[in-house]
Amino acid sequence: MKWLKRLLFAFLFLLLVGGIIFFFFAGKIVDKQMNQSTLTELPKISEKAQKLHQTLNIADWHSDNLLWDRNILKRSKHGHVDLPKLLEGNVTLQVFDAVIKTPRGQNYNSNSDGTDNITLLAMGNRWHPKTWSSLCERAVYQSELLHKAEKKSNGQLKIVRTRSDLQNFLNARKSNNNQVAGMLSIEGLHALEGKLENVERLYNEGYRMYGLVHFFDNEVGGSSAGTKKGGLTDFGKQVIKKMEEKKILIDLAHASPKLIREVMKIATRPVVVSHTGVKGTHNSKRNLSDAELKMIANKGGMIGIGFWAGAVGSIQPSAIAKAMRYTANLVGIDHVCLGSDFDGSVKTYFNAAQLVVLTEALLKEGFTETEIHKIMGQNQIDFLLKYLPD
Repeated sequence: MKWLKRLLFAFLFLLLVGGIIFFFFAGKIVDKQMNQSTLTELPKISEKAQKLHQTLNIADWHSDNLLWDRNILKRSKHGHVDLPKLLEGNVTLQVFDAVIKTPRGQNYNSNSDGTDNITLLAMGNRWHPKTWSSLCERAVYQSELLHKAEKKSNGQLKIVRTRSDLQNFLNARKSNNNQVAGMLSIEGLHALEGKLENVERLYNEGYRMYGLVHFFDNEVGGSSAGTKKGGLTDFGKQVIKKMEEKKILIDLAHASPKLIREVMKIATRPVVVSHTGVKGTHNSKRNLSDAELKMIANKGGMIGIGFWAGAVGSIQPSAIAKAMRYTANLVGIDHVCLGSDFDGSVKTYFNAAQLVVLTEALLKEGFTETEIHKIMGQNQIDFLLKYLPD
């Protein structure tokens, strides 16, 4: 019987070691592999770019930082966004996005909703057990993460929910720029779990922008990478109406062409595409056509240009600037913004602390200082001051 006890002890020991690795290390390993930037040391930056960068109100429409097992208030050796990096990069406002569900083997062509990577990640990152089976609870939990960080930040991180929140923050930052505003958004309204009342529940949790879809079709509509790539469902129409009543911003990132057209027909407020590329410089199924860009801009919408190769063809800042130039020439400078997709399981050239390399690239692309102020954040801030809830 001794051999049986030894075998049982060995099994329990291996189970314990496996559990420790899974719950405390697995998520971090995945994070390090998925969220990389290649720039280890800043290249020589012109004095003009350095001086200009310090005068900017920088804002970014999309970061998936809340998905990962990190303390946002401490500098991480990997990844793209944390509070020290945002402060070093002179960022005024960062939108923090809640990722709810992603399919295995996700791609830009076709994904079903039958698998989910986030369940294991939620377990491995020690999220509340409610999040393991509920998509809505995942959104609630990620909101709690940002609110807890805000409370522990000694005033350096402030969540904005209303126009007055943002204006008060901007006023305070004039005399103390050692602070960053955060805004909550959702990537995919499968988070609603098919319940219209969850539109209001998530609003009450602090979310002010909802991305309708992610990498697969859901109850609201079709994804550009879904199996059917359809338009707006009847439930989706109800959701849009409810969102507009609450003044929740509509994010059409990842939306199918049909979904974009149908939303634009019924939306009474301008929309956002938080992180994208444009077919004019990189012809990807994920990117916006000229017609879609014009449709969105003509109604006052915002277009966030991404920083990863799948969006602009390369991770080089010059490729980002090129996509921004194309968009500005087509629809006007007032609609061009940053849509980094930082910490969105993408490789980038630079992280949030190194954003000055993009300022330099925009100067080299021939943008004026006034135009760079708009692109790097003023367009987004002006939009939020106009369209956030009262």
